[in-house]
Amino acid sequence: EPDVTIMSGLKDMVVSEGDDVTFRCQVSHENARDVEWKLQDVALQNNEMNEISVEKGKIHTLTLRKVTEQDIGTVTFRVGPHTSTA
Repeated sequence: EPDVTIMSGLKDMVVSEGDDVTFRCQVSHENARDVEWKLQDVALQNNEMNEISVEKGKIHTLTLRKVTEQDIGTVTFRVGPHTSTA
């Protein structure tokens, strides 16, 4: 299985409280496994507050819904040994 690398990393975002914010990270291969999103070192799951999806097979997205002050911090995307933070 080829080593999946990050082609385009996360970008820092500034949003107002109550807004949604979307982070995108592009990887080198489709159907990447061993992918993880974290906020402040806490693993995120796909639920009503966090929408995790993949567009066009290579663009992994994380949307945080109705952000609050508690959502301030570092967002991390990891695929295998590679990480990107914002």
